[in-house]
Amino acid sequence: MTAAGLEKLCMGFNGVTHDIKWGNDLCYSVGSKMFCVTSLLGMQYVSFKTTPQEFGELIERDGIIPAPYSARHHWVLVEDIRSLRPAEWTAYIQKSYTIVFEKLPKKVRNEILGFKSAHR
Repeated sequence: MTAAGLEKLCMGFNGVTHDIKWGNDLCYSVGSKMFCVTSLLGMQYVSFKTTPQEFGELIERDGIIPAPYSARHHWVLVEDIRSLRPAEWTAYIQKSYTIVFEKLPKKVRNEILGFKSAHR
């Protein structure tokens, strides 16, 4: 995975925005909730949300650790991008987006998907 590939993947999902936080972190969000964070200085690291089961499996791999400050919410930090194969990058980033998207309020999800509320 390259920085350009990660950006293309993340920005390809519905309703995604990105901004810079904490000085050097490029954050991809949906409904104002982050689902992927990487370094502005290239792919020095990538962090994303996982399921509890995947969290346990991923942190057993070399080059992947519990994400500082957010591990309790099942975020991992990939320190060595070679720790994941290209297909795994796509699957894990897609799943991170989906986990975050599904926790958004229904009204926000519908707005992202382009539906209008009948109760306006």
